[in-house]
Order: sequence, then C-alpha cells, then structure tokens
Amino acid sequence: MEDVIRTKIDYPKVANTIKELLNLDGSPVAVKFIKSEDHLPDGVKNIGETIQHCQMVNRARRDGAIFYATKDNHACMGGAYALGLREITPTLKSGEFYYKLGKYDSWPSCKRTIDRIPHLESGTTYATAYAPLEKTPFDPTIVLIVSTPKVMLKLAQSSLYHLGGRINSNFAGIQSVCADASAQVYLSGTVNFSLGCDGSRKFSGIQEGEMVMGIPAEMLPQIIEALPVVVGAPGSS
Repeated sequence: MEDVIRTKIDYPKVANTIKELLNLDGSPVAVKFIKSEDHLPDGVKNIGETIQHCQMVNRARRDGAIFYATKDNHACMGGAYALGLREITPTLKSGEFYYKLGKYDSWPSCKRTIDRIPHLESGTTYATAYAPLEKTPFDPTIVLIVSTPKVMLKLAQSSLYHLGGRINSNFAGIQSVCADASAQVYLSGTVNFSLGCDGSRKFSGIQEGEMVMGIPAEMLPQIIEALPVVVGAPGSS
C-alpha cells in the first residue's frame, strides 16, 4: 500500500506562502520516514554518499536536492537511532559517548538525557527521503524549517491560531534536527522547536541567529491558513 496522506495538500502553495510571507532564507524541507523498500518514492534516487541527517536537510534546504538515504548513508549513529534506522550503540546507550565529549558532568547525567531522547522504534524506518517542500514528489511525514526566532514566532502563533493553548518544546541541546525536530514531531503529532546542536551547527549550515522547527505534515493546512492572518494582524510586528 502506498504511504500517502489522504487529505490533499498543495505543497508548492504552502512552501511559497511561507517563503514569501516570512522572507524565508532557503526552503522548508519535506522529510519522509519510509517503512520498506517497496515504499521508496518513484523517481527519487539514493544520495550516493554517507553524511549526517542534518546535512541532508541542508542539501534540500539550500541546494534543492531531492533524494533518499538508507541506514548505510547516515553517518551519525545517534541520528540514525533517533530516526529508527539503527539500534542504539552501546556507547550512546551507556552515556559514555556524550560524557567523553565533555557535555555532562557525570555518566548518570548523560544516561538520564539519552534515555529521554525521542526516537522511532529501531528498525521501523528503511530510509529517509528529503526534498524542498515546493518540489516534493512525495507526501512528507514532517516538514523542517530553519530560520530566525522571529520567523519561529509567527509559525508558533499560526500553529495556535485555531485552538489556542501552549507550545511545550522538548529539547536537550543535543540531537537537535534528528531527535528534537524530526522524531519528537512524528511521535507527538505537534510542532517542536529546537536550538540546534553543536553537530548540526557545525555540519549543516545552521547559523548563529537561527533555530529549527519541525511540523507534522498533517498540520500544514491549518498553519498556512492562519499564517497570512497572523502576519497581517494589527498587533503583529
């Protein structure tokens, strides 16, 4: 069975509206978690190299690249684990990995953090696919946006426009693009914001003044309906 969203979404319209109203630098990125080889999108080719998930997102965001990647194409073991492509490595599971990097005061503090990293069940993802949202040939699972805090403000307001409430962001300063903005969003069905981790800022071009946001693809219609109203509201800055 083809993995599609039954509600038809005009992805080029969504992407262009976001880019134009918010002066977005680069494209929103469509990311799909593919469950089996049979579900690979037609006409989409393998990336053909081994890099991090956050770098793949940047390729789609900046270069307009469209491709898929299996576990063998994912260089970051933590990212591959968070996305459901691999089992967690022993050094990551124990806390040793981040302790050696000097991120935490003790192994227990590492362990407490790792045990709470959002992740898809290991082995449930065969591949991940990437595309700029305006050109996506597949229905994404999530959409990632990298931009300034002001852009994130307007997107946050748009996500609350219909029902109101609060946004509870979930992040830890590590595994920002893979766990916080991708796995957490898929698992929760809600938007999430993250600050960008050291790895993603080093490898994927996230600038000092930028953050990361993940949006469940199913939420795009309500966000894009609200965005022009929010941006044009009398009290909007």
